[in-house]
Amino acid sequence: MNAKYYKEFAAFPDILIMLLLFFPLVIYTILNMLQVGTWIAFIIGMTAYALSEYLIHRFLFHMKTPTNPFLLKTIKRLHFDHHVDPNNLKLLFLPVWFSLPNFIIASIIFYSITANLQLTMAFLAGIMAYFLYYEWKHYIAHKPIQPRTKIGKKIKKAHLWHHFKNENYWFGVTHTSVDKAFGTYKKQNQVEKSATAKNLEGRS
Repeated sequence: MNAKYYKEFAAFPDILIMLLLFFPLVIYTILNMLQVGTWIAFIIGMTAYALSEYLIHRFLFHMKTPTNPFLLKTIKRLHFDHHVDPNNLKLLFLPVWFSLPNFIIASIIFYSITANLQLTMAFLAGIMAYFLYYEWKHYIAHKPIQPRTKIGKKIKKAHLWHHFKNENYWFGVTHTSVDKAFGTYKKQNQVEKSATAKNLEGRS
C-alpha cells in the first residue's frame, strides 16, 4: 500500500487527536496486561464499539430527517453529507466532538459498575482501538485501496453498496455479523437501487 495513505489517515486532525490520546492509554494498559481482568476489560471495550458501529450507523445516522434546524445541521455533518459526497475526507471521519464525549460517557458507566480505574482505562483503550480500526477500514472503503484479504474485499464491497445501491442495507463497516443477524445483509442483486442513497435528507 502506498505510504501516502497512511500519512493522510494519521495526519487528519480528528484522527491525529485520537491517536495522541490513544497511545498513552494503550501504554498504561500494556503495563497491566499480566492481569486477566485487563484483557477482559479491553475485549469488552472492543466488542462494545463493534456492536455500536452498527447500531449508531443504522438507528442514529440514518434517522428520519429532523425538522429541528440544529439537529438537522448536526446529523448532516455526522452522516447525511457523507452520503452526498462519500469520498470527501472532511466528511469521512467522525468528529472528535462526537466521539470523545461518547467514549467518556461509556467509561463513566463502566467505572460505575466496576469501581476500578485500571479496568476502566483498559475498557477505554479497547473502545479507542476498535474506533481507530473502524476509521481505517472506513477510509479504505472510500479510497482506491484493494484490501488484501477475501473478507476485507467483501466488507469494502458491502459498504460501497450501502452508498451507491441502497442505504437501507449493509450498515457494518468492519464486519457483517450484525447486518446478518438483523437481516440487513443481502446479495446486492437482490436489492433494488434506491433513489435516496446519496440523499438521506430527501427521504420521505
